[in-house]
Amino acid sequence: MGRITFRDGELRVPKENVVLQKLLSLYHPYAQNGAIIEYKPELDAENDVEWIEMELEAMNLAKSMDIDEAEAVLRVEFGSDVTKNSSKELKRDLLIFARQKPYLFLSLANDDNVHLRNIGIKATESGLLSLSADQRTFTYGDTGRKLMTVPFDEHPYSALAAYFKTDEGMEVLKAIEKRI
Repeated sequence: MGRITFRDGELRVPKENVVLQKLLSLYHPYAQNGAIIEYKPELDAENDVEWIEMELEAMNLAKSMDIDEAEAVLRVEFGSDVTKNSSKELKRDLLIFARQKPYLFLSLANDDNVHLRNIGIKATESGLLSLSADQRTFTYGDTGRKLMTVPFDEHPYSALAAYFKTDEGMEVLKAIEKRI
């Protein structure tokens, strides 16, 4: 049969060597569990086109986003460090994030809670709201009056975002947006 050479962990069998292809597909122990696959350039091209289209959609959305939305999306990925960045740095980081992880970017960009969480974080950083040390209670920063209690085993800012969606929370959200 001749020599068998593995390159980069793969055994490549030319299409002219039908005997070796049949031998591997019938008798190799890994043939049944899918470890041996036939190379299909059409399938690769289809996957590449899908990925490129998703990248393009994410990049176009990132390009059209305003700075507040960009900050909200990047805060999920990079944390509170985004507040230190300039608007150009935010835009650059957003475009890079959209290119590298388009599926995640699109899901974050279309999530309402991301924007609401960002408003909550900004309100806490600016002193409009205060989060207790045990991260169980939000209070108003200036009066110390209790705003809400965080349910057990829930992230405080996710709970605050859910609170902002209630009737009472919408009024608080409007007041916070005016003051930020």
